Amino acid sequence: MGMVRNLVAFMAVIAGTVLTMGTAAAEQGQPAPWQTTFQQAFSPVAAEQHIFHNMLLWIISAITVFVLVLLVYVILRFNKRANPNPSKTSHNTFIEIIWTVVPIMILIVIMIPSLKLLYYGDRIETPDMTLKAIGYQWYWGYEYMDEEGLAFEAVMLEKDELKPGQPRLLATDNAIVLPVETNIRVLVTAEDVLHSWAMPAFGVKMDAVPGRLNETWLRIENEGMYYGQCSELCGARHGFMPIMIKAVSKEDYAKWLVEAKKEFASDGTPAIKFAQITSTSAE
Repeated sequence: MGMVRNLVAFMAVIAGTVLTMGTAAAEQGQPAPWQTTFQQAFSPVAAEQHIFHNMLLWIISAITVFVLVLLVYVILRFNKRANPNPSKTSHNTFIEIIWTVVPIMILIVIMIPSLKLLYYGDRIETPDMTLKAIGYQWYWGYEYMDEEGLAFEAVMLEKDELKPGQPRLLATDNAIVLPVETNIRVLVTAEDVLHSWAMPAFGVKMDAVPGRLNETWLRIENEGMYYGQCSELCGARHGFMPIMIKAVSKEDYAKWLVEAKKEFASDGTPAIKFAQITSTSAE
């Protein structure tokens, strides 16, 4: 018994350490080594997704335990030694009704919050601003639809271009700057092949389809840096299409807009960049 208690205590310490590591990095809006949980939610949609996930976890755990107990009972109660004369019964109407009705009720319990969450994360009726994300091979382009002429591309920084504190394979040369506590409509499309614009901390994952505009929304609750990646197998450099969002206060966002309009001013023709394939990309 002492060995069992020690083993349980050791596993609890390991689990606590892993969960703590995951939470610490999640606060920075990025994944962490050995992370076993979701990134911390920084938007209402992500928070609702976590609640729904936890509900499903309890349901599937209860089903798993029930099936295990039932299986053990059947093995012990109806094996050849314990039950040498098996029953000849082939049908039981009551049991058949139970195992039909109960799964239906479980599916209904899952369906209602699932549909509510799908509609909640689908779109926002009255957005405060609109951001358009365009997938290219292999980087992202962005247009601030409410600010005429404000558009830029964001290419992943190579290993030798990273500044202190910037995560490898996640940092880009230009960050998407967005204000906190703002309902932001996000339009997602692609120029060439299928991509997917995914930000785990905001509960957003939207396919980018050439010739089609898909819509979603987000509302950032805290200032800071947040990271995501393309989540669709889009080609040779699929793993090198990061997304970097800098969330700032509304006052700082207004100041950034003034500078950004000067920095990214153009004659209306987008300056297309091509990500260079180097030997350091796969390191």
